[in-house]
Amino acid sequence: MAHFQSPMPNREFLWDVFQRVDKDRSGYISADELQQALSNGTWTPFNPETVRLMIGMFDRQSRGVVNFDDFGALWKYVTDWQNCFRSFDRDNSGNIDRNELKNALISFGYRLSEGIVDILVRKYDRSGRGIIYFDDFIQCCIVLYTLTSAFRQYDTDQDGVITIHYEQFLSMVFSLKI
Repeated sequence: MAHFQSPMPNREFLWDVFQRVDKDRSGYISADELQQALSNGTWTPFNPETVRLMIGMFDRQSRGVVNFDDFGALWKYVTDWQNCFRSFDRDNSGNIDRNELKNALISFGYRLSEGIVDILVRKYDRSGRGIIYFDDFIQCCIVLYTLTSAFRQYDTDQDGVITIHYEQFLSMVFSLKI
């Protein structure tokens, strides 16, 4: 996603956004507050699992909330994903279809079979229409990246094949923040 990066917004703008999102004035943004502030373009709530994943990525104190400094990085992350999503939503439909998802994944460096692309569409298509909305696209990409990184730790010769014991597999999967 590196070529979709936006500049960091100025501090005053971020503070204004932070204060509007921090409904309870705690000085922290919770997953619930962030979910209410985000839009996936469908007038439906942002996927709570995606919100939880993003809070976990930027919550440096592991408290389930982000402070103002963490929020700046989170805001930039969401904005970068929006730019990325829009670039692959070729027909400007507000969602990503199977071919648009495949093109996005190829551009990220993934070489996945047609069957795996189909599985991803089925898993992240909450509407049942063969399309993926913005929030689910983020979740799909985060999970795919996290699983790939975990796999690569064991794939020392980079041949796409690993041999691990069952408990190593369980340890690997259960230690992931997904």
